[in-house]
Amino acid sequence: MFKTIQNALKTPEVRKKLLYTLVLIIIFRLGCFLTIPGVDAFALNEAMQSSNGVAGLINIISGGAFSRFSIFAMTISPYITASIVIQLLSMVIPALEKLAKEGGEEGRKKMNRYTKILTIVLAIVEALGLYLSYKSSGIFINPGFLTGFIVVLSLVAGTAILMWLGEQITNKGIGNGISIIIFIGIVSGLPGVVTTLWNLILGSGAFSTTGLLLALGIIIGAIILVAGVVFVQTAERRIPVQYSKKVVGRKMVGAQNTHIPLKLAYAGVMPVIFASSFMTFPAIILQIFIKGIETQSGFWAGLYKFSIATSTSAVPIGYTIANAIVYLLLIVGFTFFYTYATFNPAELSSTIKRNGGFIPGIRAGKPTTEYLSSVISKITWFGGFFLSIIAIIPMLLRFTGLNIAFGGTSILIVVGVALETVQQLESQLVMRHYKGFLE
Repeated sequence: MFKTIQNALKTPEVRKKLLYTLVLIIIFRLGCFLTIPGVDAFALNEAMQSSNGVAGLINIISGGAFSRFSIFAMTISPYITASIVIQLLSMVIPALEKLAKEGGEEGRKKMNRYTKILTIVLAIVEALGLYLSYKSSGIFINPGFLTGFIVVLSLVAGTAILMWLGEQITNKGIGNGISIIIFIGIVSGLPGVVTTLWNLILGSGAFSTTGLLLALGIIIGAIILVAGVVFVQTAERRIPVQYSKKVVGRKMVGAQNTHIPLKLAYAGVMPVIFASSFMTFPAIILQIFIKGIETQSGFWAGLYKFSIATSTSAVPIGYTIANAIVYLLLIVGFTFFYTYATFNPAELSSTIKRNGGFIPGIRAGKPTTEYLSSVISKITWFGGFFLSIIAIIPMLLRFTGLNIAFGGTSILIVVGVALETVQQLESQLVMRHYKGFLE
């Protein structure tokens, strides 16, 4: 990894992309400190100190932007939700399905346009909900129509800017723009984690042996989690493929042996991001329409506690267990959804057959499709359960009273995005070498 980064810095074209990405990241971090006009800083500080649950989770992902009520307070979550909705609709609406599969570059642009339009609509709804939810908390100096308009406009504009920044990083930077924005937001909480561990050891002014052992346990557990994620994210199931002799022009090309690399975690970290957004969505909506739901009882209050159980220990353990089970099922479900949305066994089988290839012991055509479907299904089950376990196990730490920002979900996102970014750099270095060779 370090060798790849070193080579990237030595390459002028890639170095320019890295610097361009760095500038956009700095803009994102500066925006996290720009508080929306009309907000009382002192009242905001008191309100955010008493906030937990979904507000705390959003604040982690936003890199502290939510606690400052900055223009980036909503982060990129409306775009993620819009992407999920559009992808789901493309599976049930024939016109969208045809556009996604057969539209080519023009179809991709139209789908991207629909996603942006839906993002703005969802951002307006969420921004309006945030204003109405915090209007009674006293954080706004002159609450009214004009203040509400400014707040909603600022939040929607912030989401639009983040969407633009992510797009620019993808097109002109090093790629994975949206993932990198989420990555930077989470990593910005690292100093807070270090402070928490330091307070465990010397928090009361005196050295604590128990705190030291607990801090070491957390560090060792995080290292094991990172190692496990790296191992699974880089592991491959290689399907052998043989190509028979064939005539190309006037020459006879000999038989070739190759393989199809299938990653164990084929979907990467996207299922975790999708599942997290899906789980917190009910709490966001309920906070908008029901004032003081945190202290109420009944069905809607129970649904709210169930939705925030991932991000707080201030709910009964029954809600946490139920949340963990649903969270696991969602991650597995989104893993299958994302894998089969990007991997088509029938199309791959047709390509192998068309080029005169076959999998040893498997007949070409339908048997190859069934074999590939069986393999990818087993791999997806493993990858889905692995992602679920890594995301759920650290939830148990919340009952120890520790306020650690880096849970299993955060580690999965950080490590996954880091690996994908390094792979992007490697591919860009390889493309540059090919261009130089052709020129």
